Amino acid sequence: MRLSLPGDQRRSGLMRSKRLVLAKSLVESGVAGSTAISMTPSPIKVTNLACHTGFMSAIKQPAGITLEPTRSFAINLIWTGILGWFAAFSLVLERIHVATNPDATLSCDLNPFISCKSVMLTPQASLFGFPNPLIGVAAFIAPIAVGVAILAGAKFAAWFWRLFAVGITGGFLFVLWLWTQSTFVIGVLCPYCMVAWAAMVPLFWKVILFGAKDGFIDTPLRFVGFFDNAYEKAWVFTLVTEAIIIAVIIVRFWSMWPALWS
Repeated sequence: MRLSLPGDQRRSGLMRSKRLVLAKSLVESGVAGSTAISMTPSPIKVTNLACHTGFMSAIKQPAGITLEPTRSFAINLIWTGILGWFAAFSLVLERIHVATNPDATLSCDLNPFISCKSVMLTPQASLFGFPNPLIGVAAFIAPIAVGVAILAGAKFAAWFWRLFAVGITGGFLFVLWLWTQSTFVIGVLCPYCMVAWAAMVPLFWKVILFGAKDGFIDTPLRFVGFFDNAYEKAWVFTLVTEAIIIAVIIVRFWSMWPALWS
């Protein structure tokens, strides 16, 4: 889901044109030596390494340069962070309920194979020795805070975005592992867990494609145009990923669906 704002579109179009001109000049002319290219108010130096590697990392930006994501990017961070935090916090409350009353039936216990309680009592639900939802309650604060800061006018350096992308990627891989464990090993689905999965997918694609588009994630120069277009259509990557997850769940639990409706 992406909100289109006039200011965002103008800025995105301008930056896309500049990046495409840069990529084309590097790839077609084979720039040698050190060349100053005016993409920002400060010059960006292209070293010999750019000619030989063809990677965005060879474009050296001046120290302290900051990247300016759009308002729609910030809003995406906020709503996905809120959704994920709500799911994680709900699981924490349910875990406390189970701890105080082991025989309790939770609000998310719908049937034998859609049940929070059945999942949270497994070893996978406490991978690091404490309930996994505590990680979510802490981690989902980050995209909310970053999104709010962007809306307030804050600017972050490239190193910050690299660390942020590493954290988001780690969260996505962790969620992916939890999904495989729940689907193929435990054989039970947790409703609140699925909400957290659904929030993590668009968050991951938006941040990673933003990084590839703006150059703080190293990508081949010949793919600059692709990542520019991919970022604008991040919802497609999200939709495909979510569709694959849903399709696998349907197939995996195919024999159990009749019991759900009987």
